[in-house]
Amino acid sequence: MRTSRLEAFSDAVLAIIITIMVLELKVPEGHDLAALRHTSGTSLLTYLLSFVYVGIYWNNHHHTFQLVRRSTGGVLWANLSLLFFLSLFPFTTAWMDDSDFARTPVVIYGVNLLAAAIAYFVLQTVIIRSEGPDSPLRLAVGRDLKGKASMILYLAGIVSALLTGHGHIGIQVALGFFVAVAILWLIPDRRIDRVIRDQGLPD
Repeated sequence: MRTSRLEAFSDAVLAIIITIMVLELKVPEGHDLAALRHTSGTSLLTYLLSFVYVGIYWNNHHHTFQLVRRSTGGVLWANLSLLFFLSLFPFTTAWMDDSDFARTPVVIYGVNLLAAAIAYFVLQTVIIRSEGPDSPLRLAVGRDLKGKASMILYLAGIVSALLTGHGHIGIQVALGFFVAVAILWLIPDRRIDRVIRDQGLPD
């Protein structure tokens, strides 16, 4: 089965996720920057963080499926699992923002990020197994140190938030870990591009 329908469906879901998140932003009652900062200041920042994450997943998803020859039933279900956890981003982002970064919503946001990362790892694993030992994706991913490091940082963020009690320092540290992972993935990853170029695959 070709991957074109899977990719088109995934693109549509990710576009809807971004749309839902932006609709959660509150319109300021005033007409100056002070009103914007008071009404939407933190909301814009949490939206930006989650938008970057969705963008990272879209980018990586697009590059990954450039190396996939066909989609099996297992690949379809693994992809749906990834989309499920990504579809929770609007909810967990809004809850974290509305609670003014209370401990439980921040922890749940971190769990959401971790679950999406695990789902993406599972998707890659299912693809590699279905494509066989000579899979171009396996060659590109290698040991996937970046992906594994991301999951460790998510766990560190979750633990930091859990150990705070009702303080703010642990919450700030947790958010720092989540932002660090986003920055880590904003740095261009050339692994898949290199395999496409070396093997003469269409881009």
